[in-house]
Amino acid sequence: MKKNKKPVVLITGYLGSGKTTLLNNLLKQEKRKVALIVNDMGSINVDAEILKKNGSNVTECPMFELQNGCICCTLRDEFIEHVEKISNLDSIEVVFVEASGISDPGAVSASFLAYEEDNPNTNVYLTSIVTVVDGDRIYREFLSELKQKKEERDSLAEKYDLSDEEISTLIVDQIEFCNFIILNKCDLLSADQLKEVESIVRDFQPRAPIIHSVNGDIDIEKIMTTNPFNYDQIDSSSAIQKATATLTQPGRKNNGCVDEYGITSFVFEARRPFNRDRFMEFVNNRYPSQLIRSKGYIWFSDASMDVQLFEQAGRNSSILPVSYWIDALREDVKQSYIAENPEIKENWDTQFGDRENQVVFIGKGYNKDDIIVELEKCLDERAYA
Repeated sequence: MKKNKKPVVLITGYLGSGKTTLLNNLLKQEKRKVALIVNDMGSINVDAEILKKNGSNVTECPMFELQNGCICCTLRDEFIEHVEKISNLDSIEVVFVEASGISDPGAVSASFLAYEEDNPNTNVYLTSIVTVVDGDRIYREFLSELKQKKEERDSLAEKYDLSDEEISTLIVDQIEFCNFIILNKCDLLSADQLKEVESIVRDFQPRAPIIHSVNGDIDIEKIMTTNPFNYDQIDSSSAIQKATATLTQPGRKNNGCVDEYGITSFVFEARRPFNRDRFMEFVNNRYPSQLIRSKGYIWFSDASMDVQLFEQAGRNSSILPVSYWIDALREDVKQSYIAENPEIKENWDTQFGDRENQVVFIGKGYNKDDIIVELEKCLDERAYA
């Protein structure tokens, strides 16, 4: 192996499992010069914005944002282009890649393998594929499906028939194709429930260490290695064989994860604040069950200074103040920030400044128009406080 090659750590896992939180925690521990590639399937890259606001080292890191698709399919070429750029940055020592929640890690690694084979002198190499598993969600929503999938797995062909791919198969793919598993949100399960989840995870992934975590808080050394990722350890039934085959198919098309799994997304944007009571009533009582994952920044009419981060994953949701709107800062501080970051004026409103509701909704079988109507009912017609 070429000396001083940059290790690449790929972080994958289903929607809402805690990938961004994990990456944020890892960045706070990593002392080397880091580059980031952050992928979000929505048309706005919320994960990248969270890292910018909360990651202690992010302002010093080159960050490449890929959105409105997945690096395993529709954004494959762009992903490889960014890998190539990073490989030529002498100052970078390690690369972290956060895949979207519906990315197939086998397909991502197949692209990386093809890149390494075509560029034997590249300065980067894949070392770790880390799958973040939402232990609570596996137990509450997918445990019975995963058990059935294990029992009915009579043939490899049946397991990987993509014509009627289920979300549970995607979760299995992510669990199978990795060399480290972070079993997250362990605090939401009893000891017996946690044992049951770990058992089913181990059924699909017999080799990778399973690391328990709460809020993605782990010791970075547990997932870091200098050894190249061992593609040969993956069984012939794994996603790598399927993904590698697609790379060589003549006239192949990037149909995308959205089509493959029936998962779609849309962005809701509004320049009026939400009424807190109306929004909370909608989230708590009338939230569509077809929405798998939602995430974005919102503002309430009774808290015009605060940037609120809204997140929903399955049955769980949260709203937390994470920062201040630039327009809410003291005038001299605001003008100084704008002078240093002139791009913020591109989306500046004369009345509300940078305040805006901007949320990505991801789901399967939902009615977009109905959801937009419900959200618009939550907007406050009054002037904000």
